[in-house]
Amino acid sequence: MSPEGSIVLFRRAGNQLPRADLRKFAEQLVAEVASGRRFECLLTDDRELRRLNRSFLDHDYPTDVLSFPSGMAGGFLGEIAISVNRAAEQASGFGHSLTEEIKILMLHGVLHLLGMDHEKDRGAMGRAEKRWRKRFTLPESLTERVRK
Repeated sequence: MSPEGSIVLFRRAGNQLPRADLRKFAEQLVAEVASGRRFECLLTDDRELRRLNRSFLDHDYPTDVLSFPSGMAGGFLGEIAISVNRAAEQASGFGHSLTEEIKILMLHGVLHLLGMDHEKDRGAMGRAEKRWRKRFTLPESLTERVRK
């Protein structure tokens, strides 16, 4: 991926996704959460997330979202990869739409790109995610679900 071009890329993501809505949400994240810093988000399948997880984190399984910060101060924020398969399962399990789940994962990924880490920050990311989730009228956040 590169900082040029479309902010949301669809690869083996199926045709059921509201592409314009997801692209609009990504632009909202850039404007409101990331202070104008751009990122790219790949929506793809379990196979691709498993490959990325194995290549970069040495974990041989698919996951729902991965974040790859650019390391550029003030510039391009980085890249996010989301498994539409994982998102569909989680949406079904939590009783909301696939689109809402993808938005939750996209928000979660952007917060990671901004340097937040829910495993180390004593709840700061969870509080931020909850605040933004309410702002965007999204269901329960990823970090809130993990704590239950």
